[in-house]
Amino acid sequence: MNESMAWLAVGGGALLYGAARVKTRLELSLAKHRSLTGHPRMARRMAAQLPNYGYDEAQAFGLDGAPVEVMGLRKTALARLAAEYASRFAHSLQLTRAAEGDISDMQFIAAYKVPYQFRELFGKALKTGSFVQSTAGVTLTDMDGNVFYDLTGSYGVNLFGNDFYKDCIRQGSAMVAELGPVLGSYHPVVADNAQRLKAISGMDEVSFHMSGTEAVMQAVRLARYHTKRTHLLRFCGAYHGWWGDVQPGIGNPVTERDTYTLKDMGEATLRVLRKRKDIACVLVNPLQALHPNIGAPGDSSLLDSGRSAHFDRAATTRWLKELRQICTEKNIALIFDEVFVGFRLAPGGAQEYFGVQADMVTYGKTLGGGLPVGVVCGQHAWMKRFREEAPADICFARGTFNAHPYVMGAMNVFLQSLNTAPVQAMYAGQDARWDQRTTDLNQRLAAAGVPVQVANMSSIWTVLYTQPACYNWLLQHYLRLEGLALSWVGTGRFIFSLNYSDADFAAVAERFVRAAQAMQADGWWWHNPALTNKGIKRRVLREMLAQKF
Repeated sequence: MNESMAWLAVGGGALLYGAARVKTRLELSLAKHRSLTGHPRMARRMAAQLPNYGYDEAQAFGLDGAPVEVMGLRKTALARLAAEYASRFAHSLQLTRAAEGDISDMQFIAAYKVPYQFRELFGKALKTGSFVQSTAGVTLTDMDGNVFYDLTGSYGVNLFGNDFYKDCIRQGSAMVAELGPVLGSYHPVVADNAQRLKAISGMDEVSFHMSGTEAVMQAVRLARYHTKRTHLLRFCGAYHGWWGDVQPGIGNPVTERDTYTLKDMGEATLRVLRKRKDIACVLVNPLQALHPNIGAPGDSSLLDSGRSAHFDRAATTRWLKELRQICTEKNIALIFDEVFVGFRLAPGGAQEYFGVQADMVTYGKTLGGGLPVGVVCGQHAWMKRFREEAPADICFARGTFNAHPYVMGAMNVFLQSLNTAPVQAMYAGQDARWDQRTTDLNQRLAAAGVPVQVANMSSIWTVLYTQPACYNWLLQHYLRLEGLALSWVGTGRFIFSLNYSDADFAAVAERFVRAAQAMQADGWWWHNPALTNKGIKRRVLREMLAQKF
């Protein structure tokens, strides 16, 4: 009898343990976003199975069911666009073609500027140049002398204008010229940079790195070191650099083991944070507030009009404060990854803008004054790299070019400039200014009758499409012909420098509307009332299955 009772107790305990495991696993599953972006392993498996195929002429010009005359209009438009590109950008394109075979980055970018189904027909006809020769004010000039308004923002670096960063590099180089590229020892300017960064971030200590990716790597490593926990928590769609732990899914050939990718602004995610005991840190990229739970937008995936974006500052603030409270209660490091938006939203970054203090914050991009850099600022308890009681237990992080003198000189010029009158004037009322500019352009687009709108998070914008369509990704090429320079993601992201005057912006708006009207006149937005975004997705799925099987 006693033996039977013992076995019953063991069995009951096993059932309870199993039920608890199932409950924990279910809570984790409920905290994931339902999209493939929220399920990185599944996304990777599916990506490996997607077949490569392309549209022939008959398909490419009539995917939306357009009549023959509209298809002919589109075919004529493509030929005209290709001829204009070849004529206006001849030297830039020649240099790009010559260098493309030698530079792997250029090959990747060229392959993913348009949806791959259109690559053969459209991608080759509408090649874009990768080289420019000069910048001035808010413009850049290509190898053929074409002047463009710069909407690239140098991927976030260009906050105060190209001329500002030329000055930072010039003055910073002069500041450290006597020392030269001595590594290991510090130029005295490093001490001043550290003091300024402490004041800006509200943190106790600073460490310098060679890139934003490295800064995030170190912040996560420190969190794991001090908590003795394994997992980091990142949010669906957010970007934190290209290293494995923060880029699960497509693009990373290795399966992540210690990363949770959960729903941004989701109650189920907060429940996981409260209950799990293996989470070392939570990574927050403030830019993600513009398009929660969606990956970084690019025209190469723009096969329908489903792209969405909307920035709600109040909702994001509430969310971040909830994260702050739970992380404090559970001794989880709250890390703000401000590599991209640092100093753009406010002189004190996202911490100042949202009124939430992180445990560590990472910076990069613009902070280097135009030169590459990464920085971690944090509270002393999180930044220490060794243990007094166990001298061999260390958290190692070094880099040959950390705190490079020329980078530190340019950074010092940047940091000193933050308190100057011209820079303060750019910050003054910037949210209201950029929100009004968004409203003005949207009103002009609506009045022009084109199915395009824009959404913004301060001076960072994305383009939205209001009517189901298959050719939205072509807008990038019309914008370039109107003298607007875009990064390789096309209309997915515009990054304005804060020195854009009202006159500069008015010129951009005029060109933007003109480009959209030209695209509409060429028939690419011919409206089929029966066409839906869901229908487009289903058609693409059928194409893939047919090609695969």
